[in-house]
Amino acid sequence: MKIEHKMIDKQLRIPGRIFKMIMKSSSEANFRQLRKKSDNLGGKKVKGLNCSEKWITRRQDGTGLRICIYRSLVSSEGAAGILWMHGGGYAMGVPESSLGLIRKLIAESGCVVVAPDYRLSLDAPYPAALDDCHEALLWMKEHTGELGIRDDQLMVGGESAGGGLAAAVALYERDLGGVKIAFQMLLYPMLDDRMMNESAKENNAPVWDSDANRVAWGLYLADFAGKDVPPYAAPARATDFAGLPPTVAFVGDLEPFRDETILYVRNLRDAGVKVDFEIYAGCYHAFDRMNPYAEVSRKAIAFLMKSFKYAVEHYYA
Repeated sequence: MKIEHKMIDKQLRIPGRIFKMIMKSSSEANFRQLRKKSDNLGGKKVKGLNCSEKWITRRQDGTGLRICIYRSLVSSEGAAGILWMHGGGYAMGVPESSLGLIRKLIAESGCVVVAPDYRLSLDAPYPAALDDCHEALLWMKEHTGELGIRDDQLMVGGESAGGGLAAAVALYERDLGGVKIAFQMLLYPMLDDRMMNESAKENNAPVWDSDANRVAWGLYLADFAGKDVPPYAAPARATDFAGLPPTVAFVGDLEPFRDETILYVRNLRDAGVKVDFEIYAGCYHAFDRMNPYAEVSRKAIAFLMKSFKYAVEHYYA
């Protein structure tokens, strides 16, 4: 899907052009350079939030997993708990890179957010990231009293690869009979390694295009690439969507993930899952982060917050 400059929302054109200059090429080497920049955000705090970090022990091998915990300065009991996964193509990023959105979620409902610093594909491919997210979710479930959250209102969410991980965690917990999830938030999620849909083919949009997508999936799947990829790695490969939690999702109409998100939403709805979904015209990947002040970005975040507020008031596992 070829993207022309005139197709992009006017308020998103300059940020997109700047990022395209930064993302000179889509390669493992470039991903490593971008990762170093994102690593600098580690340990960042946000004024007006109670920010802390904790190391928990992975049950599989006894190693440590860093989790970031964010909550309101005014503690409250019975809040919703959110496991939030950052984006970065499964290869880059840290929990702190999602702080802008996390702050909005907390302001909206007084929720408590746990953000795992999951292992990246550059260090350990699938299933390392999923295992880490599952580990963090189990820790949340076991420490609801300490966190001041309800054990029947645990939610998952994320943007881009984080949205893919949120979908994967929901599938995994359902099939495992594990933690019951009340709601999932999938922001332009990275769901399908096959790249067969129109929007994923020859997409040259800013921020994330077909070339970047292909490299990222190759790194994440590693030995699974080209084989029988499990739905916990690429949730679009799932065949059973029944029993998954109510969902909110949005995506831009110019980005590679457009069609796979549309299809995922359709499959959820066909299985009887309640879904709030919007597509935003003239928008490439992560448009709300590239220019959060753009009118279309404000609309997208307002839509997300409205759906999230409804979920907090109505959805319990």
